[in-house]
Amino acid sequence: MIWLVLSIATSSFLYVIFKYFEVFKVHTLHAIIVNYIVACTTGFLAYGSVPDVEEIIHADWLFYALFLGALFITIFNVMALTSQRNGLSVAAVSGKMSLVIPVIAGIWLYEESIGWMKVVGILLALASVYLTSVKSKEGLTFNKSLLLLPFVLFLGSGVIDTTIKYAEITHVPSGDESLFSAICFAMAFVIGVLVLIYEATQKRFLTLRSIVAGVILGVPNYYSIYFLIKTLKNGMESSVVYPINHVGTVLFTSVLGVLLFKEKLIPKNYIGIVVAIAAILMIAFAKA
Repeated sequence: MIWLVLSIATSSFLYVIFKYFEVFKVHTLHAIIVNYIVACTTGFLAYGSVPDVEEIIHADWLFYALFLGALFITIFNVMALTSQRNGLSVAAVSGKMSLVIPVIAGIWLYEESIGWMKVVGILLALASVYLTSVKSKEGLTFNKSLLLLPFVLFLGSGVIDTTIKYAEITHVPSGDESLFSAICFAMAFVIGVLVLIYEATQKRFLTLRSIVAGVILGVPNYYSIYFLIKTLKNGMESSVVYPINHVGTVLFTSVLGVLLFKEKLIPKNYIGIVVAIAAILMIAFAKA
């Protein structure tokens, strides 16, 4: 359980860091690209030794690491576009409600336990994500002509979580979690370099501010993935891990928003927090 708590904490800190990006006028995309090389380096350091290139090339998990790395940076950009064109709440709900995909995959592919308490807990988790994320009394508002963006965000986020679980079960041996995570971020950085080259052709250059911001973001970003993989490695069912992880992140982020940034919560948000706590307890108790 400690790994799950740490995954929730580090994931929540990422949102806090992104909030400070707004405060300090950081170029988010550039900082994200820098963050990937920092996360990759952190993974290699956590691995404890210089990895053998031959070992990486012949690793069973290499394809999944490259696939996930490409998805990391792609879905991040979709998230940014969704936030800009459909609104932050739509992006948050689309990304976090993707928990249904790894939950269904866990029950279907790995024959994980299912019962009325877990089902009710998962449904409450979905409701809490919506209630906690919405910042307008009118509910979610979005450009109906841009429905594709939130759908791709929903699908992509779910595929990432499902792929992490599949790779962890079938291909990543114990002790290789750090190296696997590092290669995921290395792939994302390679794609990011291509993006930086394009940005330079548009006269948008990397700045010291973006580099510093990327360094700050990189370490917790690495550990948010590492702790998630360790949670799955310790035998917790994915149909338990992902609802608690997603809902816990939304819940903790909301609390941090109030404490650090004096964000105002509407009645729906308070209801969402209560529902989130109920969902976490029901899912955890169902597992026990």
